[in-house]
Amino acid sequence: MNGLSYLLDTNTIIGLLKGNGEAISILSGISLPACGFSAITRMELLSYPDLTMDEEQAINRLLDRMTHLAISPLIEDLTIQFRHQHRVKLPDAIIAATATAHGIKLLTLDKKLAVKL
Repeated sequence: MNGLSYLLDTNTIIGLLKGNGEAISILSGISLPACGFSAITRMELLSYPDLTMDEEQAINRLLDRMTHLAISPLIEDLTIQFRHQHRVKLPDAIIAATATAHGIKLLTLDKKLAVKL
């Protein structure tokens, strides 16, 4: 789909913004235009209560380099299936379902979620 190969989850994007070595390593050799992010990731990133204007701008600059993937009826159905099969929080299930629906690899720092994929 439009050259997309990867979906970055919320904690991977936070790690990238904070210069986390593991996040940087995961993205080594991957260009951001080949990455997408779920609508839920955008909501999680930008709704943090203590977010500063500088942090919001940094998040938006990073997200602008990637593809926004909206929640579709297929993603809703896959989310429901994923939650039936695995005990994960709704946002994680939506993100995993988004990757599945678009046939792209989920890049996550969440060890529990990575095991379930």
